Amino acid sequence: MTQLLVGTRKGLFALDGDGTGPFEVTARAFAGESVEYAMRDQRTGRYLASVSSWFYGPRIWFADDPAGEWEQAEGLALPEGEEQALARIWVIAAGEQDGLLYCGGDPGALFESRDGGSTWRLNRGLWDHPTRPDWTPGGGGLCLHTIVPWPGDASRLMVAVSAVGVWLSDDAGTTWRHSNTGIVPEYLPEEARDTPIQHCVHHVRRSPARPERLFMQFHGGIYRSDDAGETWLDVGDGLGSDFGFPIVVDPADPDSAYVIPLDGAGDRVTPGGRVAVYETRDGGGSWRARTEGLPQENAYLTVLREAFDCAGAGPTLELYFGSTSGDVFGSADAGASWFPVAEHLPPVYSVRTAR
Repeated sequence: MTQLLVGTRKGLFALDGDGTGPFEVTARAFAGESVEYAMRDQRTGRYLASVSSWFYGPRIWFADDPAGEWEQAEGLALPEGEEQALARIWVIAAGEQDGLLYCGGDPGALFESRDGGSTWRLNRGLWDHPTRPDWTPGGGGLCLHTIVPWPGDASRLMVAVSAVGVWLSDDAGTTWRHSNTGIVPEYLPEEARDTPIQHCVHHVRRSPARPERLFMQFHGGIYRSDDAGETWLDVGDGLGSDFGFPIVVDPADPDSAYVIPLDGAGDRVTPGGRVAVYETRDGGGSWRARTEGLPQENAYLTVLREAFDCAGAGPTLELYFGSTSGDVFGSADAGASWFPVAEHLPPVYSVRTAR
């Protein structure tokens, strides 16, 4: 049995199914509010959700059961006197120590929790970085949307910020350095492309089987790193469009990754109204469209950066993605075929497998 946590514009939905057909809605929480992201901490079983209230702003909530009572976390705030306000929490991620969690938001803020998400504090190393006055937002704001720990080593951490790029820390977040070597921001004038920090990264995923291998969906480009993010190689040739938001890596195979191309920065829908998930089995050397079971006519979907996830590994890898039209699709055979998981939900912001 697989459980999906689907964050939407109108609440959180828990969906349960066996991976062969439509899932059942087993819980709904935060009705009428935007749930940007939800996840389950597999170490403790605790559920966490980032909720943006039109009145109270962004908050993190936690619960032992998505259908039960949710409790609000504390400490999620920017320093007093800041002109900027916390606009949104984009992502929550488990760290590499017991009780350690991270969350990232707009304006380019990273928070840490040492008690499983009950209380949070701002990471001052990144917040006070001397380059921050030069940071510029992407289309969705100055969002810290990607948090990538290093398996087994809590001192090493990667984050990505739009439109500032990749940042690495080797001392548990005390100090940070940007790491955008090899990435070409073609949306900038040619004479400005050498700037070290104006890089609109959309998403980064690490290979659990080979931690130094990472795949990135960029704002126009698919990149791979073989040295833990120190340098990046363009591997987007062979895609109809190299623009998109999410990316997924097969946990069993560091050469296998999946993307969902969209039609350029101006349109941001599936090209030609045909939905396709593209896979590579050779580290980005080639790509193949997997479309069986997906809409192929007049289906102009948009899939956001956190709305694509996986469970399991290898030939039985389960893949799930949701769109802003409220549709969720799944595959139980590593993308070879697809089936509808849910229809007619509110616009989907995030999809995460919980079990």
